[in-house]
Amino acid sequence: MKRRHFCQSAVAAGVAVATATSRGFGQTVQAGRREGEPNLFSPLELRGVTLRNRIAMSPMCQYSSEDGFANDWHLAHHAARAVGGAGLLIAEATGVEPEGRITPNCLGIWKDEHVPALRRVTDFVRERSAVPGIQLAHAGVKASRYRPIHPTPNAFVPLDQGGWMPVGPTAKRYGKDGPVPHALTIDEIRVITGSFAAAAQRSIAAGFEVVELHFAHGYLGHSFLSPLMNERADEYGGSFDNRARFLLETARAVRRALPEDVPLFVRLSCTDWVEGGWTIDDSVKVSRLLAQEGVDLIDCSTGGATRRAEIPVGPDYQVPFAERIRREAKIPTGAVGLITDPAQADAILAEGRADLILMGRQLLREPYWTHRAWRELKSSTPAPIAREYAWALAETRQR
Repeated sequence: MKRRHFCQSAVAAGVAVATATSRGFGQTVQAGRREGEPNLFSPLELRGVTLRNRIAMSPMCQYSSEDGFANDWHLAHHAARAVGGAGLLIAEATGVEPEGRITPNCLGIWKDEHVPALRRVTDFVRERSAVPGIQLAHAGVKASRYRPIHPTPNAFVPLDQGGWMPVGPTAKRYGKDGPVPHALTIDEIRVITGSFAAAAQRSIAAGFEVVELHFAHGYLGHSFLSPLMNERADEYGGSFDNRARFLLETARAVRRALPEDVPLFVRLSCTDWVEGGWTIDDSVKVSRLLAQEGVDLIDCSTGGATRRAEIPVGPDYQVPFAERIRREAKIPTGAVGLITDPAQADAILAEGRADLILMGRQLLREPYWTHRAWRELKSSTPAPIAREYAWALAETRQR
């Protein structure tokens, strides 16, 4: 990463620029790393799971389901990146309730019938030495939208055309179209927490080995955290403690529903990028509380609470958030956002800014990016690519 990009994004995040030796917690990736080996190819142990490297496929909505069921497309999507060598593959935002989907075409896990098709995907991923993960989600006020390939992408799906009433902490729309969302009652909030826990149990039955809670990007979990979206006056609104209540209760319920050896991640929008919104200070504080609830890693993204945000998008622009949470909350973090170059990714780990690199669009462009990184960084680990390909490649035969 170029120093100027780091400085620019650090200033925007309210993160002091520090030298690697002054960053404190976990300055470098050490556990399981051989001397001289690229940090990107050191294993990562979280509870009972060991990732073969520090490269993860970030959750990316495929908008290709019917009634929430996985199909051949989901298998192909995951299979390509598993064969390509990534250590962890996290399935897209998966609805814990039918009304929790972003679109009618989103993946779901709100009923037992979803499990067998998902198991088909996780079995293949595991056979290829990758770890299958899933992101559990509820879209909240951003639900019931047309998928991006529709003639009117992201527009509200009318109730009489298969859409449904969105819900949120407050009767406040995110956009200008669609009905005013239903403000959830306390009893309804607790039902959704139960839906997350039930979905976590189904995730284990479906073969997933890592579970992530989606509390970012303006969806339901984030909408409770952000003062820009949460205008409640009861125990779920107002103060920081009240706005964080839904997240902490849900994390606690999911942790209890999971086996002890299954890691639990939380994706946060670490800042709203708008004055008066959720901040990096809030994210550090809530990350400390999440660590006490048994959360194992914070997946550090940003934004999504408002369209007014001015986000300084550029290489590594979100890395300072992962670095600060890792240092101050004493919890492992994942860095995401415009990380595209192997040397760039390795430096983030080497300098103690994060523990895991999550990649989205770059793995769409290059399913075998992990193999390219292995070659460019000259790793001595086994080639991160399927044996059916490895035997034919000169660089894997010569080592």
